[in-house]
Amino acid sequence: MSATIQPTRPTVEPREDQTFHHGTRSDFNAWFFRVFDRYINHIARHHKREAFAGMRAGDIVELGAGVGANFAHLPAGARVLAVEPSRAMHDELVARATDRAVDLTVLGACAEDLPIPDASVDEVICSLVLCTVKDQAAALAEIRRVLRPGGSFRFVEHVAAPAWSPRRWLQHAIRRPWSWLFEGCDLCRDTVASVEEAGFREMQVRRARFRRSLFTPVNSAVYGYGIR
Repeated sequence: MSATIQPTRPTVEPREDQTFHHGTRSDFNAWFFRVFDRYINHIARHHKREAFAGMRAGDIVELGAGVGANFAHLPAGARVLAVEPSRAMHDELVARATDRAVDLTVLGACAEDLPIPDASVDEVICSLVLCTVKDQAAALAEIRRVLRPGGSFRFVEHVAAPAWSPRRWLQHAIRRPWSWLFEGCDLCRDTVASVEEAGFREMQVRRARFRRSLFTPVNSAVYGYGIR
């Protein structure tokens, strides 16, 4: 398999068996993240600044790239593979990459089965994505597989609230309708345990709430990195 990925302009490469469009729900989610991405970036600014600091301008994979909310954190000159299975997100993602001159290829695939060669990328990033993947362990194994030795996995995620927190009760109370509306988002995942068990050589994980956020069910958050 080739060890070098060289996308040249915003393009979309869908894997029809892995992409989806759930009608009104998918359209709503694309609208939601297009409208609220600046607000979400604002409440998560500390988390993203810390987690994404020092990214190398090489080959970067972003899992669940959505509508391109993290483009501002990418280093100049990076070649980006945006893994996004929701077809409703693709047009906005490509348009924003064009506006920002991001060297982007959109892969319509899922995180558990990345169409990317072994040990071929320098960085993998994600934000608010591991809550939604069907199999966290499989997705994290794929992240390790595609990273070059010494490459970094950087993440900002919402997680289950502490057991003593009223948010924990709220998360459990609305877990099923929230997951339906936001196409698989699970409010109650122990993402920290999954990341720590994924086999990265070096890990740093920090817990910090999204402060002054209107989105109470997803205010419990973690951020950090792992080294392949």
